[in-house]
Amino acid sequence: MFSFMLAPENLPFAVALAVMLGIALLEGISTLLGVALSGLIDALLPEMPDLQGPEIDLDMDLPDADAPYALSRFFSWLRIGQVPVLMLIVIFLTVFGLIGLGIQSLASSTFNQLIPASLASIPAVLLSLPMVRLFGGVLMRIMPSDETEAVTESSLVGRIATITIGTASSDRPAEARVRDKYGTTHLLMVEPDRQRDIFNAGDEVLLVKKESTVFKAISNPNSILTDKESKEQ
Repeated sequence: MFSFMLAPENLPFAVALAVMLGIALLEGISTLLGVALSGLIDALLPEMPDLQGPEIDLDMDLPDADAPYALSRFFSWLRIGQVPVLMLIVIFLTVFGLIGLGIQSLASSTFNQLIPASLASIPAVLLSLPMVRLFGGVLMRIMPSDETEAVTESSLVGRIATITIGTASSDRPAEARVRDKYGTTHLLMVEPDRQRDIFNAGDEVLLVKKESTVFKAISNPNSILTDKESKEQ
């Protein structure tokens, strides 16, 4: 079994499954530490427009490649913006690895040899994408509604964040921690909205807007507004 999985022809699929296990381990550790790793990854991506409406459609039709905003529609078709990206990555890696190994197992039993990894990866990717959409739709149904709302980037604007790592200055963002209205902690990148401002680790700032993958912030204007988590630690 191990010799089959470690064969050069199976390397992409074995690596995909190994990376999936590593991500799952990191997510478990970050959850125990009270930090949403998936929130940090979502913060690095631009928000995707909701092109599918409120209904959850589990049909397997591929998106229209000739439609306007084809790339955005494709991402939306994959549930990006509707389900945490980290979960979709885990689904893809798992399905890609298992489908690839299944293809190679079938080839071995049929032709008594394995298919080159580059050729086996093509049908594995094509078959994995509909599975990502399918299982992403299932996750949308079973996840608590507050969990899906908590990862909306726009909902973090107006909240107090605490600089955790680095010094934030104009065009030099630093890492910050913020809690959404459901109590979930998110890591994001913050830089001052005013060029003259500088934020150091431990400073509390008010998030005023989001530009691309970075939040703009000003110094906390009111001591009544505070990051409760930092005060408790």
